[in-house]
Amino acid sequence: MRAPASILPLALESISFVAGGRAIVDAISCEIGAGARTIIVGPNGAGKSVLMRLCHGLLQPTTGRIVWRGAGTTPVGRRQAMVFQRPVMLRRSALANVEYALALHDVPYRGRRALAQTALERVGLAHLAGRPGRVMSGGEQQRLAIARAWALRPEVLFLDEPTASLDPTATREIEAAIAAIYATGTKIVMTTHNLGQARRLGDEILFLHQGRLVERAPAERFFTTPATVEAAAFIKGELPWT
Repeated sequence: MRAPASILPLALESISFVAGGRAIVDAISCEIGAGARTIIVGPNGAGKSVLMRLCHGLLQPTTGRIVWRGAGTTPVGRRQAMVFQRPVMLRRSALANVEYALALHDVPYRGRRALAQTALERVGLAHLAGRPGRVMSGGEQQRLAIARAWALRPEVLFLDEPTASLDPTATREIEAAIAAIYATGTKIVMTTHNLGQARRLGDEILFLHQGRLVERAPAERFFTTPATVEAAAFIKGELPWT
């Protein structure tokens, strides 16, 4: 069977999102293509999480347009997924959490167990398949959320600060899980406030400041020779949070 055509690139055409009279995302235009791991960075309040929700389709832009250029008029549906900073676990086992997500997308009953088990294996949680999701540690819950989102093999996976408030060990485990997901061919688009993590995981950096896309560059160039004063100040920790 021939693989379906890619839904990428994702085109953001002068998009803005206004709330409370303030432009949280302000006239951003860019294309996000296949392959490279795209990391979105910027100070608190820069609009990173809102931009992710706009890309995923949870929010609609106040002005501008978001288009999955490869999809044409075909709904992208299960071909893109998102994991939030604070995932919600169901009152059931880790395996059943993933199986439930598959059921919501009409995956036949006979195929759910194998897909769920593979997803747990991919993020290093196969040995905890029977543990209730709600009693897992924060890092384990985040890996379970990643497994749940990836079980349908989305082409694009959005991750909104997946290691926020986690200890270094849990952070390393989640980074390993993200790398394992990326190795399957899934496009990663991720926000993080951790510049070390952006260096480790990023191929390209999108730098937001005050709702605007101030700089976009390959990761190595962004961190060694930033092109803007704002990016240089941010990397040095000198850019005030807003």
